[in-house]
Parts: sequence; structure tokens; C-alpha cells
Amino acid sequence: MKKIYYEKIGRRYQPVYEYDSNLIDAMPKGNHLVMCYPGGHSTHYNIEPALAPLIAAGRVAETAMRDAICRASEMRASEMRPTSTPLTAEQKDAWEHLISVFGDDARMLQWPATRDIAEAGIQALQEEADRLMKHESVRHAYEQFLLVCQLTKESRGA
Repeated sequence: MKKIYYEKIGRRYQPVYEYDSNLIDAMPKGNHLVMCYPGGHSTHYNIEPALAPLIAAGRVAETAMRDAICRASEMRASEMRPTSTPLTAEQKDAWEHLISVFGDDARMLQWPATRDIAEAGIQALQEEADRLMKHESVRHAYEQFLLVCQLTKESRGA
């Protein structure tokens, strides 16, 4: 919703402000940090994401991430009903054999969405990063890294 505010200047009303509810929460392309707290909020635009600890944690957490992705991508029973498309005799025999091996839970199968699989890997990465940042020496090295990045950014005029 757009709304224009007017102010009386002399004998005429002149537009002085414009409010647009569609643009009030719009953000430019980039990484932003939004903090909400009682009584207000703040937004920091174009922050640099913490890529160094992410990459380092990724290398350290490779096994944990691989295991989490493997668990998240396992075939599991579906919550949806089977389609009404009839099975061929060969498909029906193969399906019945699968059920005899896996049990009744195998009657409807589903695989997770790619986003769910990626989320499992990211969660494992975050847990590993949190675990690493508990060490004082890792925190200190990370703070030094951020300082060097900030100095480099300022010296090149960015």
C-alpha cells in the first residue's frame, strides 16, 4: 500500500513524504544481520560472512557431515498414498519381494528432499564449528583472522 503525506505550504498542500508498505522491509542483495530485541531492532547491511571458520569447520567436520547427509538421505516409509497407476506383473512381484524383505513399512517409500539433506550437512557443520570455537586458541586465531581481514579491507579502500 502506498500512501503520500502532504504538508500545507502557504495556501496549497505539497507532498512531503511517501510510504510504501511493499518497500519498508526490502533489502538489497548481499548478507545482512538483523537483530530484534525488546523495544526495537537493528540492521547491519553488507556484512562479510564468516567463511574462514566455515571452511575450516567443513574440513574438520567432513566425516560428521557425510554421516549426517547419509542418514538424512535414507529411504523411508512414505506418508503419501500410492498412486492409482497399476503395476505390471513383474513390478508387482518385485514389490511383494521388497515388502517380504523389509516388512509392511516398505509398502510406501519416500526419499527426503534435497533441501533436507543439505540442512543435515549444514547442521553437522554448525555443530562442529560451535565445538571448535569453544577452544580459546581457536577463538583467538579467528579474532586475529577477522582483524587482518578488516585491515586489508580498509587499506585497499573497500
